Amino acid sequence: MKIRKIILAISAVLLGLAVLAAAAFLAINIIVTDFAKPYISGADDIKSLKEADCVLVLGALVYGDSRLSPILADRVKTAVNIYKAGKAKKLLLSGDHGQTDYDEVNAMMEYAISLGVPAEDIFLDHAGFSTYESVYRARDVFLVRNVIIVTQQFHLSRAVYTARVLGLKAYGVSSDLRRYAGENYNNIRESLARVKDFLYVNIFLPEPKYLGEAIPIYGESGATHDKG
Repeated sequence: MKIRKIILAISAVLLGLAVLAAAAFLAINIIVTDFAKPYISGADDIKSLKEADCVLVLGALVYGDSRLSPILADRVKTAVNIYKAGKAKKLLLSGDHGQTDYDEVNAMMEYAISLGVPAEDIFLDHAGFSTYESVYRARDVFLVRNVIIVTQQFHLSRAVYTARVLGLKAYGVSSDLRRYAGENYNNIRESLARVKDFLYVNIFLPEPKYLGEAIPIYGESGATHDKG
C-alpha cells in the first residue's frame, strides 16, 4: 500500500509538471506571435513600409547544384522587390556557409544579382547558422539598427520577436508566394523553435558561434564577398 501511494504521488507530480510544461509551451508561442503581429506585412503591402538600413534575408535550403529551394528563392525575390521599391538601399543575405561544399549566401547573391541588384548593394553573412545568430550578427557585426526581415509567414513572428527583443527596430514581410511542401512539419518545428529563441533572448543570451570585426551596413560590401 505504501509503495502504491508513493507511485501515485510521483505520477501526480509528473503529470503536474507535464501540464505546466504544456502551458508554458503554449503561452510562449502566443506571446511571440502576438508581439510580432503588428510589425508584419504581406508581400503585397511593400509600399506602406518605412525605409530601413537593409533587408535581412534569412537563409534556407540550397540544393547541391547551388539552386535555391522554393522557400529561399521566394525570400530573395521578395527582398529584391522591397529593395527596388526604395525601402532599403542594401540587402543582407544571411545563411549557412560553414562548409566549403554548402553555400547558401553566394547562391542567394547570384539570384539577387540576376534580378537586378548590383553586387555592391549586397552584404553576405556567411555565419547566419540560425535565426537568432543572423539577427544578433546583423546588430553587432553589420551595425544594423532598422531592418526589414524577409521570410515565410510561419517563421516571421519568431524572427521579428527575436530582433525587437535584441533591440532592433524590426519589421517583417512575408515571402509566401506559393504553397510549399512540408508545411505541417515546418509549423511543428517552428513552434519548438519559438520556445528556444524566447529563452535565448530573454534568459540565456548566448553569443553566436562567430562574431568578429564590424562590417557596417552603410559601408562597403566587398569585404563580405569571398568570390570574385
